[in-house]
Formats: sequence, C-alpha cells, structure tokens
Amino acid sequence: MTNKKAMYNLGYGLYVLSARCDGKDNACIINTAIQVTTTPNRVIIAVNKANYTHRMIVETGEFTVSMLDETAPFALFQHFGFRSGRDVEKFDGTYSASRGKNSILHLTQHANAYITCKVVTATDLGTHTLFLADVTDGDVLGKEPSMTYAYYQQNVKPRPAAAPAAPTGEKKTAWRCTVCGYIYEGETLPEDYVCPICKHGAADFEKV
Repeated sequence: MTNKKAMYNLGYGLYVLSARCDGKDNACIINTAIQVTTTPNRVIIAVNKANYTHRMIVETGEFTVSMLDETAPFALFQHFGFRSGRDVEKFDGTYSASRGKNSILHLTQHANAYITCKVVTATDLGTHTLFLADVTDGDVLGKEPSMTYAYYQQNVKPRPAAAPAAPTGEKKTAWRCTVCGYIYEGETLPEDYVCPICKHGAADFEKV
C-alpha cells in the first residue's frame, strides 16, 4: 500500500477485552469489536495471538467486552495494553470492576457498557484470530460517549517526544512508535521488530 495511513480513517472503537481461565482473570486492549447480526445477536472480535487473553478465550470459549468511554485516561491503556498478563495482574484494584453472569470481570469505571459473549467460531487470520460469538448478557453503565480511536489519538495519547538530537555533523536516523511514542535509533528498522513498551510491530513505526 502506498500510504498505510489511509487505513487510519476507518472507524474504530477501543475496548477492554477480558477473560477468565483456571481461576485467573486477565484483559487486554482491542480495537475490533463489531455487531454482525441482531437475530441472533452476534459480534466479532479480532485478537492478537500473542496476547495472553487470546489463549484464555481459545481454552474457555468465553469473553467479555467493556466499552471504554471518553473519560478513560492514557494510564488505563498502559495498564491493560502495554503489559502482559503473564507477568502482572491486570485486575489488581487499580480500576474498579465487577463480575458478570459468566464470572468474567468487566470494568465499571471508564466504561459506558459491557457485553458477555460465548464463541461460536474461530477463524485463523495469521497473527490474529477472528472470534464470532453470541452475546449472552450485557448492560449500559453510563452516558459518556464511547472512546473512538480518533478521539484517543487526538485527546488521550500523549504527543510523542522529539527524536534525540544527533551531535553536530552526525546524521542519525530514528523510528517512532505511532502507538506509544517509543524511539528506536538505527538506519533501518528490522521487519520483525516489536516495540518494548506497547508490543506493537514494525508496521506501527514511522521514520523521524
């Protein structure tokens, strides 16, 4: 594609996807959750296979989606999106949550609604899995507008820091993660490079 930024103009929301397996709760951030039919009431979500939450959903066939609203701070995205549930407890009391009828936690803070879901089919997309699921329960939690990816980019995500200045007479190339602002220094960015902060790949870096 000549300009990948054309894809940024597609409409996206931002959600906390949660699951529970073997007595452990976990969650991650996703931006693909779409209603596809009303009768039956079904949604699809796309989840990166590298996410710990992905494994939980594969094993249990259940998940919950919390719809984030515009009050969600950047710290929430760091908390649920920039760290792995393999290493930390996502539901550690930092953000209030409650269990739904499926025993999976959903946010009750910075979220305007939630739905609980049971997987019908799973489609392998390479790096991600597309889950088609029945909506089994849900409720409205607040009236704040839903968090869109555009709102997040314009109002929530901190502006990236400038690339480090090179000494006089020395040319330096840097690559900036468009998700979290991390700077990688080097003439070329490896195709398989993964941001150490937010875990996004080389496709989400821009040359600065």
